[in-house]
Amino acid sequence: MYALIAFLVGGVGGYAIRKYLAEAKIASAEKAAAAIIEEAKKEAEAKKKEAVLEARDEVHRMRSEVERENRERRNELQRLERRLLQKEESLDRKTESLERKETNLHRQEEAVQKIRDEVEKLRLQQVSELERISGLTTEAAKNILLKNVEEEIRHETALMIKQVEAEAKEEAEKKAREIITQAIQHCAADYVAEATVSVVNLPNDEMKGRIIGREGRNIRALETLTGVDLIIDDTPEAVILSSFDPIRREIARIALEKLIADGRIHPARIEEMVEKARRELETKIREEGEQATFDVGIHGLHPELIRLLGKLKYRTSYGQNVLKHSLEVAFLAGAMAAELGVDVQVAKRAGLLHDIGKAVDFEVEGPHVNLGVELAKKYRESPEVIHAIEAHHGDVEPKTIEAGLIQAADAISAARPGARRETLEAYIKRLEKLEEIANSFNGVEKSYAIQAGREVRILVKPDKIDDALAVRLARDIVKTIEQSMEYPGQIKVVVIRETRAVDYAK
Repeated sequence: MYALIAFLVGGVGGYAIRKYLAEAKIASAEKAAAAIIEEAKKEAEAKKKEAVLEARDEVHRMRSEVERENRERRNELQRLERRLLQKEESLDRKTESLERKETNLHRQEEAVQKIRDEVEKLRLQQVSELERISGLTTEAAKNILLKNVEEEIRHETALMIKQVEAEAKEEAEKKAREIITQAIQHCAADYVAEATVSVVNLPNDEMKGRIIGREGRNIRALETLTGVDLIIDDTPEAVILSSFDPIRREIARIALEKLIADGRIHPARIEEMVEKARRELETKIREEGEQATFDVGIHGLHPELIRLLGKLKYRTSYGQNVLKHSLEVAFLAGAMAAELGVDVQVAKRAGLLHDIGKAVDFEVEGPHVNLGVELAKKYRESPEVIHAIEAHHGDVEPKTIEAGLIQAADAISAARPGARRETLEAYIKRLEKLEEIANSFNGVEKSYAIQAGREVRILVKPDKIDDALAVRLARDIVKTIEQSMEYPGQIKVVVIRETRAVDYAK
């Protein structure tokens, strides 16, 4: 019981004490809060005063700056106004000056117009007086003057053209000689003169009997298989093979040499060796053609054209090896084309193929030029090459520079000393014979054998030979040449009929 009372009394007392302490703390906190608030008010008031002062200073500063800017702008405006006034005054002065000048020009124009009118009046008076004195109208006098001036200009122009042409010809001839000389110097060709016979050496004269065989069967078999004549005469240790076909002659030579080396000579063996020689020669022909294209430096030739080129190694013209001649023409034409700045490859290609027709002229009838053109067309050579082949003997006029170069190179190669075996005496006789035949016909005035005897040009008297008779005359001369002369290839006969009007200025 007492404990409970004590507990209650203690609890009440504790509560009272705690209340007292709490109230004391609250009172102390309120005093502290009041003091803080007071201090804060004082600080806020001080800051407010400082902010007001700073705001006043800033307003004062901005006002000063604005006033300064305004003063500067006013000054700038004043300067601009002064400049504008000056410009206006200057423009006014210039306007007044221009007005004065315009007035002066107007007066001068009026004065000039008056002078022009007076000059025109005087000119008309002069023209009228000249027409009265000369008895010609203005248009007639103008035509006379223009005609005289035109004649003078034509005369002077003709003189200038003649002078320029002479200078151009002189320079062209000099340049042509230089180009040809350089081309010849760059081309070093060897010459091989071949005859229509080949000589096969024998180890002894006893071999001749074995070649002839019993009752001549061996020699007959060899001649039949090769188409070559074997001449076995008193020449010691040698057999002569004769044929105008160099391919057949070469086959016979190879076959005979093989038979002599083998020692077994009878018809069956002869047939075998001839066939073997034919195959070997075919291979050699192709190799020669390939070597020729390699030496010249052209590519893309048809294989058949390469084979025909190889055949030219065994073909001669006036004793000149045709393959060597073709190579030389290709080199010469290429060198001249390089000097002139035209297509070197076309010139070389046409030079190498220009005599390709001679590879088949033993087998096919016709001039080698026409045969060469047909072969080039058949194996799809370019039109430039075909034209150069067609024009290299002057059968047609050369239309390209390359064609002209092939003509020149062909003539150079054929005309070199030693290139052809024909003697000078026989050559001159053939030319004289051609001219003699042509001059023997009535109406012929003059005749000239040109192109190394491949062409004869005949000038006829126009009052005795008309156009129709000129055609007949050419045919008659051709027939006479065919009947009375022997010549290689073909001869072109050209009959020229012309009428000339000649007068002299005295």
